[in-house]
Amino acid sequence: MPTGHVTRHPANWLPAMRGTMIRLVPAMFAWEILQLPLYTLGRDGTAWEIAFAILHCTAGDALIALAALSWALVIVGAPKWPERAFGRVLAATVVIGLAYTVYSEWLNVEIRRSWAYAGAMPVLPILGTGAGPLLQWAVLPPLALAGARRALREQAAKP
Repeated sequence: MPTGHVTRHPANWLPAMRGTMIRLVPAMFAWEILQLPLYTLGRDGTAWEIAFAILHCTAGDALIALAALSWALVIVGAPKWPERAFGRVLAATVVIGLAYTVYSEWLNVEIRRSWAYAGAMPVLPILGTGAGPLLQWAVLPPLALAGARRALREQAAKP
């Protein structure tokens, strides 16, 4: 019974995902620390509360990033990603991350009141979402994805 023709190519999507997450999680951790003054917790929280929030938010960011990248790959990815469809996957990852961030910030600031913005947090009109978290998702995933792709290309170019 014939099995059909199968084209083989190296599977770079897994090293690309790993490379992205290896770059993104420490960047998210640093971002959480840097944006702490934009939240009331940075002013009013105990050292333990602040440390817990930084670790908790970084873990949440990692899960959101992994889910956003995974969904982007499922929706717009190509079998040879990241060599093909890189821009589409990057854009979809950012859009998914931003959409979830708008929802999460609304839910946790307005509805649950789990955290609050300090006066220093710039807030987007209409949405009411803090600019810090939106900037985080607009900047860090593209940098991490591009860094992972560059590292794969450099590794492939080695003899």
